[in-house]
Amino acid sequence: MIEIHHKHIRSHTDEIEAYDHLYNTVGIRQRDSLYLWILSLLDARPGQTLLDVSSGEGTLVRFAQQQGLHAHGIDISAAALHKSMHEYGLDTLCVSNAEHLPFASGCFDYITNVGSIEHYFDPAAAIREMSRALKMDGLACVLLPNTFSLFGNIRYVWQTGDVFDDGQPLQRYSTRLGWQTLLEENGLTPFRTLRYELEWPRTVRDTIWYLAHPLKAFRLCISPLIPVNLSNSIVYLCNRSEPRTAVQR
Repeated sequence: MIEIHHKHIRSHTDEIEAYDHLYNTVGIRQRDSLYLWILSLLDARPGQTLLDVSSGEGTLVRFAQQQGLHAHGIDISAAALHKSMHEYGLDTLCVSNAEHLPFASGCFDYITNVGSIEHYFDPAAAIREMSRALKMDGLACVLLPNTFSLFGNIRYVWQTGDVFDDGQPLQRYSTRLGWQTLLEENGLTPFRTLRYELEWPRTVRDTIWYLAHPLKAFRLCISPLIPVNLSNSIVYLCNRSEPRTAVQR
């Protein structure tokens, strides 16, 4: 596993301050079509419960609620949740560390984590918490970055000699099997693995964005030809299982 750890990040307090600064300045948000695609993978029914771990500005939670789910979100950054509440009027969000979820065991039908586990101080602890909060017959959907992404790190290393740093306090990359092992050891067993390169547009705004970025549109069109092991990120659909590693206290 490759890890980029910025020297000024020494504690959770440092991490919180860094994320509050990011959300108060540039923000962190993917295109809406990614969140809509993630929700389509769940095939959830109205009335079921969903927790989005590290929900950021709350876009996935908002779309889940529009589809009739009882959706909640947690994030370490109060600034991110303030933006969620101000922009969307969401009231099912709370400030929390993903490594210590403030929910009872087995209370969610679905748990999502979109590109966040790689940024935690203790990814294994966060995965165990997600497993604990998931119902026994529940479904977790986790998106994680690939070390050997063809149009990501491989191209970036070729151009610069180093892996890509997205500017977040902590960043990790691993392979498809590397992330899978981490999930399995801590209570989430993948039963389906998918490539994620770019999202097919599901909104007018995202369609316009691709029309304005023809190289991205070309990459989107050829993305089905890219092997999962070389995709930009990897999506794991997981069942709950018992952690195989001892929990550190």
